[in-house]
Amino acid sequence: MTNHQKRLSAPDSWPVERKTETFTVKATGGPHGDDGVPLVIVLRDVLGVVDTTKEAKYALNNDSVLVNGDVPSDVREPIGMFDILALPAREDYFRVFPDEGGRLGLTEIDADAASSKLSKIEDKTVVSDGRVQLNFHDGSNLVVEDDDYDTNDSVVVANEGEEVVAHFEYEVGALVTAIDGEHAGDVGTLDSIEVTPGSARNNVHVESDDGTFETIEDYVVVIDENFTGDSEEGEDE
Repeated sequence: MTNHQKRLSAPDSWPVERKTETFTVKATGGPHGDDGVPLVIVLRDVLGVVDTTKEAKYALNNDSVLVNGDVPSDVREPIGMFDILALPAREDYFRVFPDEGGRLGLTEIDADAASSKLSKIEDKTVVSDGRVQLNFHDGSNLVVEDDDYDTNDSVVVANEGEEVVAHFEYEVGALVTAIDGEHAGDVGTLDSIEVTPGSARNNVHVESDDGTFETIEDYVVVIDENFTGDSEEGEDE
């Protein structure tokens, strides 16, 4: 199987130039599905901290790059929405956050904020011992003792110990961001939830600084003001 991906056919979320060269790196299997961006693309094409794949491998071998608190095993490992990218030696920390047009962007955060990650609850299942497993947007999951969470809520989970350190409920009045669709990257207050009968997706209306926009429920994630990049001081996630 090839390790290359044609730039023109790369997912829209990938922050790569489409017409400069024919190929780019292909992601390995992992979280975030097809939208996961190979780590080397972020390090080389977005941050410019390495020039080649060889340099990226060297950085990983020297524990110079962390994703969600762990050292990745492959420079092609995919990273995606709300992942935490840390370059400890440079004291640089970033959260993957939706950019305009649906591309993945990086929001600078401080070291404390880099110790945990935001996840959207896609659904819940009951495991064999009766406890509840929260299944997240990126394919990861977490088993919790108390079932205090609902689908579409967001939680902040510590990188070490996998403890829930914050819980944001999906409800009218919540601060949300759109992560896909025409309004990807827009942030606003959830104004209303339009429940659609049958199997059709629910629609939501969000009040932003630029007015109200409508999108589907699947495209919004509950956040708080610390996740927009506008209020990093005093983060207490």
